[in-house]
Amino acid sequence: MRNTRRATVKAVVLALGLAIPGVGGAADFSDPEWPCPQRRVENMSLGLMWTQPIPDGKIPSEIRPQAIELAETLVLRRISLSEADALIEEFLRDTPGVTDAVLGQIFRIVFERINHNRSQLIGGITSYSLAQIEASDRIDKARVEMDQIMASEAPDYDRVDALEEQLDWQQRIYRDRAQALTYVCETPVLLEKRTFALAQALARHLQS
Repeated sequence: MRNTRRATVKAVVLALGLAIPGVGGAADFSDPEWPCPQRRVENMSLGLMWTQPIPDGKIPSEIRPQAIELAETLVLRRISLSEADALIEEFLRDTPGVTDAVLGQIFRIVFERINHNRSQLIGGITSYSLAQIEASDRIDKARVEMDQIMASEAPDYDRVDALEEQLDWQQRIYRDRAQALTYVCETPVLLEKRTFALAQALARHLQS
C-alpha cells in the first residue's frame, strides 16, 4: 500500500511539472506526501541564524512595548527588507538602552512567529498534496466508468454526458491547483530567506 501511494504521488508530482523557478534541487520522492522539489524541513534553526547566545527572560519593561512592536512589524511580509532596515535604525535611534541581548530577544520573537507560520504552511502543503491525489483518483474513476459505459452494448449517453461535464470541471480545478502549487512550494523557502535576512539586519547593530 505504501509503495502504491508513493508511486501515485510521484505520478502526480510529475504531472504537475514541478520545475519551480528559484528553488534548487530535484523532487524528493522519499516522502510520499510532500510534492515540492526541496526536502521538507519542519522547523528552521534559530542557532544557525543568530550565532550569539540569546538570554532567557523578558525584554526590560521600559523598552518592551517598542521592541515587541518592532518584532511584530518585521514579521509582516508586506514590509520590505529595506523598510525593515529603516525601522530597525529608527527603533535604535529612538529607544535608549538597547543591548545586544535585546536585539537577540527581538530576533527570537521574529524567528518564533515566522517559524510558526512556516510550520503551518508546510502542514497545509501536505494537505494540499493529498487533496490533489484524491482529485486525481476521482478523475481516473470517472474515466474508467465512462470507458465501461461506452464499451457496453447499450451505452447510457446521458450518464456519459454527465461524466464528461464532471471530468471537465474536476480537471480544470486540478490544473488550477497544480499551477498554484508552484507558488505554495516556494513560500517556505522565501520565509526562511526572509528570516535570515532579518537576522542579518538586526545583527549589523550588535556591539560585540
